[in-house]
Amino acid sequence: MSNRTTISAFESEFRRYRKLSEGAIEQLTWEQLRESLDAETNSIAVIMKHVGGNLRSRWTDALTTDGEKPWRNRDTEFVDDFSDRDALLSTWNAGWSVVESQLASLTDADLSTALTIRGEPHSLALALARSVSHTAYHTGQIVQISRVLASRAGADWKTLTVARGKSAAFNTQMGYDANAQPR
Repeated sequence: MSNRTTISAFESEFRRYRKLSEGAIEQLTWEQLRESLDAETNSIAVIMKHVGGNLRSRWTDALTTDGEKPWRNRDTEFVDDFSDRDALLSTWNAGWSVVESQLASLTDADLSTALTIRGEPHSLALALARSVSHTAYHTGQIVQISRVLASRAGADWKTLTVARGKSAAFNTQMGYDANAQPR
């Protein structure tokens, strides 16, 4: 089998951001997922709809068709028209399914392959870097908005990464000693 070192790294990062996002949204009610912090910000549901739509468009037949599909209507991704949480999760999962399937079919030999997004040429490596960065950006929004909404509701927030003031304990748990001398 061909080398997948870099592709595997992208898979890992996409999984990490999906896990962080889902860890945040699991802590919120349906009503909270639809709440905007103010009139100029998107709700988590809208951000999820946008991420799902973006991933689905970019990675459906990514090597043979433009990443901005004719069937995508980006502007409607910013309208909350979900009937329930299951409908929201269906849109979210559809995007993730496409990117995960596309990545599973790739090797590092594909990284220089040319593709287009909105008619602009990209290497696969650049398209993946842009996509994972876009996903990370929105993951940060989802996590931060979730924390604010949970705090407003008086809920106990379950930390998704290393808890504040707990870095040394985390390092010990992971078998890392910051004072150890390099070999």
